[in-house]
Amino acid sequence: MEFFRFKKNIPFMSYGKITTLISLVTFLVSVFFLVTRGLNFSVEFTGGTLMEVCYGKEVSLSSIRNTLNENGFVNSTVQNLGTLNNVMIRLANRNSQKSQDLSNNVFNLIKGKGQNVQLKSVEFIGPQVGKELVTDGLMALFFVCFGIIVYLAFRFEWRFALAALIANMHDVIIILGVFSFFRLEFSLTVLAAVLAVLGYSVNESVVVFDRIRENFRTNRGDSVPELINNAITVTMSRTIITHGCTEMMVLSMLLLGGDTLHNFAIALTIGILFGIYSSVLVASPLLLLFGVSRQNLIKVEKKKEEAVV
Repeated sequence: MEFFRFKKNIPFMSYGKITTLISLVTFLVSVFFLVTRGLNFSVEFTGGTLMEVCYGKEVSLSSIRNTLNENGFVNSTVQNLGTLNNVMIRLANRNSQKSQDLSNNVFNLIKGKGQNVQLKSVEFIGPQVGKELVTDGLMALFFVCFGIIVYLAFRFEWRFALAALIANMHDVIIILGVFSFFRLEFSLTVLAAVLAVLGYSVNESVVVFDRIRENFRTNRGDSVPELINNAITVTMSRTIITHGCTEMMVLSMLLLGGDTLHNFAIALTIGILFGIYSSVLVASPLLLLFGVSRQNLIKVEKKKEEAVV
């Protein structure tokens, strides 16, 4: 089903140098912020205290957050756990306080509001666990990228694999750069969003690449830029519908999901928008830069020499 039809090919490749320059600038700016400012890691990565409290009735999470913010616990995370009565609170470490004293102070604060609340459990996450999570997260990113490049190299050709890898890393670095610049909290849910963006972006690249390969086999009279422009144009309807529907869902999480899903939805929103951009205006111009041609995808059959009697 095709709702959007384009009668003429859109000359995407004529803007390839401009879009590549824009991508390079945004990439370098993101790297600069990552190096100079770093990421604002959550309690899962830095270590801290986890509290589970149970209220006698449904409680407003915003009121708990306001109470903690007013008393200096700015980097705390508050979310429901299982039911609307159970609440989990993540607290960052404080050098001047022990974990037990910290949890007691917070419990007294929320209990002092006249609420019927019980402390169910308290857990301490040490800095060693946080370091292991950072290491495991980086390893996950590495294996995802490695799997992508191997898959595309076998399915298409090494030029396609390298172009897709650069485009995907472009998306990841920009997401991390935005989180670094605005000092947004980088949690395990945001890491999950980054991994999801990698898979989402490579899927878009595969759709475009598959059409480019088909054009190389069927349209022998057109030039390489024309073939790529046609491949992107004919897949635009699918891109608009697919990404539009996905973005509607992500925006609903961003606007209505509350603080728990806010950063997760932001990462997905950035990833989806730049995933479209990188698949069309980063990966495809890189194919031209790498010198892709019809001979790279179509194997020339060698004639067998007949035996001379």
